[in-house]
Amino acid sequence: MPTLVATQFNPVIKKYYRTFVEGQGKCKMVALTASMRKLLYIMNAMLKNEQYWQPNLIENA
Repeated sequence: MPTLVATQFNPVIKKYYRTFVEGQGKCKMVALTASMRKLLYIMNAMLKNEQYWQPNLIENA
C-alpha cells in the first residue's frame, strides 16, 4: 500500500515507476514491485544512517 501512494505522490519513486512502465514497457505489477524494493532500500539506508527523508539526496542515488 505505501508503494501505491509513493508512485502517485513521491517524485523520486514516481519517476522510477514511470521509467519501468513507459520507458521499458514492463507490466505495472513488475514496476510496482521494483518501486517497492527501491523504497525499502531507501528506508533501510535512512534507518542505518539515522537520517531523515531528503529528496534532493535520493534523486541522485
